[in-house]
Amino acid sequence: MPEIETPDEELSDATAVFLAVRPRLFGIAYRMLGSAADAEDLVQEVWLRWQRTDRSTVENPAAYLATAVTRLAINASRSARARHETYPGQWLPEPVDTSADPQLGAERGAALELAVLMLLEKLSPTERAAYVLREAFDYPYRQIADIVQTTEVAARQLVSRARRRLAADRRKPVDRAQHERMLTAFVGAARSGDLAALEKMLSADVVSTSDGGGLARATRMPVVGVDRVAKYVRAIGPRFWPGTEVSVVEANGQPVVLVRHGGEPVGLVALDVSADGIERLMWQINPEKLATFRAVSG
Repeated sequence: MPEIETPDEELSDATAVFLAVRPRLFGIAYRMLGSAADAEDLVQEVWLRWQRTDRSTVENPAAYLATAVTRLAINASRSARARHETYPGQWLPEPVDTSADPQLGAERGAALELAVLMLLEKLSPTERAAYVLREAFDYPYRQIADIVQTTEVAARQLVSRARRRLAADRRKPVDRAQHERMLTAFVGAARSGDLAALEKMLSADVVSTSDGGGLARATRMPVVGVDRVAKYVRAIGPRFWPGTEVSVVEANGQPVVLVRHGGEPVGLVALDVSADGIERLMWQINPEKLATFRAVSG
């Protein structure tokens, strides 16, 4: 006679299944929303739903859970877009410490860089979901279609359209070693106020974006163009760099500069770099979005 599982045993099995796929669930939600805090909320909601589900009817738990978190993320991204429109100043994705959470980019690092997360904001929620599922997690188109509730042909079109839009808005990035060299050179020129050196490393249509979230002093509009960005970087130097400790750390799978004052993170500087130079400067100075880096040592 077969053994009958007790409720405690059933919940233990459900927990084990959920924990096995949890990194992927967070990875999907984070890439969709650009916010670790919001992604955690969605993963928690999926866990609560999983506990209430009649799991005996679920043939593929991993697929079921991925579908649940993606559909929640599609809905959440619609409301997030409205919030970003009323955000105090410029909005940047919340950076995550991928050196402390390597599973976030373990399957594929795609759709994880801060510059890409910014571009994903331009896509519709369904386009973004299809792109993330395909590029970051290599889901087959048939499964993507089931998750976003469309046809396989339409799923292919969603991914293709997303790829074209992202390719049109971003030049091919350099490799990691070149990226880190440019990052180090930029910080040196920025701290010394070397205008000529800054101008040489910026691309013609460079954009600088600063996110203070209304909690730290930041420019409320992007700064665009070599001359304006170089002068802006030099101008903010006297109030941004003095008395700080600077170190290169990893965020979203790339080297970035973490700026501390008295041991506390006060800024994170990330670059998007192509063969033409620095395409985008991202200054994350919103203290709420730097919390994950408080324990990072330089």
